[in-house]
Amino acid sequence: MRCMDPGLKAHRSSSEEKPGSELRARLHEVIFESDTPAGKTFDVALLGSIVLSVLAVMLESIADVKARFGQELQVAEWVFTILFTVEYVLRLLAVRKPWLYASSFYGLIDLVSVAPAYLSLAMPGAQALLVVRVLRLVRVFRVFKLTRFLGEGHSLWNALRASRPKIVVFLTTVMALVCVMGTLVYIVEGPENGYTSIPRSIYWAIVTMTTVGYGDMSPSTPLGQAIASVAMILGYGILAVPTGIVSSELAKRAGTATSSQACPSCSAEGHDEDAVFCKYCGCKL
Repeated sequence: MRCMDPGLKAHRSSSEEKPGSELRARLHEVIFESDTPAGKTFDVALLGSIVLSVLAVMLESIADVKARFGQELQVAEWVFTILFTVEYVLRLLAVRKPWLYASSFYGLIDLVSVAPAYLSLAMPGAQALLVVRVLRLVRVFRVFKLTRFLGEGHSLWNALRASRPKIVVFLTTVMALVCVMGTLVYIVEGPENGYTSIPRSIYWAIVTMTTVGYGDMSPSTPLGQAIASVAMILGYGILAVPTGIVSSELAKRAGTATSSQACPSCSAEGHDEDAVFCKYCGCKL
């Protein structure tokens, strides 16, 4: 029995896989890219559908409109839900590593945009959460070639990610201060002045230190007012800290050009203009 030549076998297997690969590449080009007429048409139609679906959800919350056109609006919602479900499945098929797309920011938003409709079958009223579809409109920056804005968005996101350890330490410190301030004012003011518990006093401390000042609770004793004054002064300093942390990270990333190219493997965006490989999964762009 003759053995098949390994080179010929590899050639045949690659030729057999070629139609599927070509179909996936074509699907990826239309769905994830906007530098072709077909891709741009798809994205513009998608954005229009998103706007109409969000508008339908909002109109259904108006009692008079729902009384007259409730059935039509529900039909429209399900039509858009089915379309977005098909689109989500096609996006998974268009990439070589669908789990990476499914766990990405856009993938999670796409999933959440259709989940409430199916959830409403068991929990009536959950369809109101469909307004999260408006988050999908961030694709408008890529569709209309506003790569400068897209690049700035990625820079801001990367700066927030790089600032995460510092922000966690900062928030932990703030929470400690809030607990101390709340406990002190609870001891000083007491239930007779509205500070009936430590958690309620901590709520007052949060409102005071964030300079919101609802006015529903205020200290009456001189010592309590002194504590409130310290909390308010600390609040101004606290507001400046996270701004400085993020601003320093943004300054480090200033001037980095970003392309609108989507990775054919994991659909990730935000690559440098001269990038050849995806910086997330290593696939060739």
